[in-house]
Amino acid sequence: MAPKGKVGTKGKKQIYEENAATLKFYTRVILGANVIFAAVNLLFYSSSTVWTWLLLVFALVVYMGSYRSMSAMARPTFAEDGSLLDGGIDLNMEQGMAEHLKDVILLTAIVQVLSTISSYFWYLWLLAPLRALYLLWVNFLGPWFTAQTPAATEEVNEKKQRRQERRQMKKF
Repeated sequence: MAPKGKVGTKGKKQIYEENAATLKFYTRVILGANVIFAAVNLLFYSSSTVWTWLLLVFALVVYMGSYRSMSAMARPTFAEDGSLLDGGIDLNMEQGMAEHLKDVILLTAIVQVLSTISSYFWYLWLLAPLRALYLLWVNFLGPWFTAQTPAATEEVNEKKQRRQERRQMKKF
């Protein structure tokens, strides 16, 4: 059952603390995936190919870009006396840009760890551009292409109005 009343809002201190915890968690995810990937490829597969290391560099670039974007969004603002003025953008907000960045980090970590089993798991990373195209279509392109022109809606409204007038005339 849904809670009754107004939805509670977060204070700037709570946002600051949750952002710090979120960034710490994703730092651990990134480090863990890279340690597993490097350990397996260095210890067990000493004959790793150039592609293995190029894909590692690609994953590191994705991690850096996503993490730096998240940390820039969560950057707090402090006053001269050290008090917190702004906790930054809430990284745990639903339907926010940070949610998509967290998804990219998690997808990359999962793909990177699974790629220690088989290199074909790197193809799962193609899910990210597919998801981006889906969101682009649903949020921007689809509504733009399917929007009715104002002239068409006016014609429909005029036809409805004439039809209603005829029905009223028949009643009298």
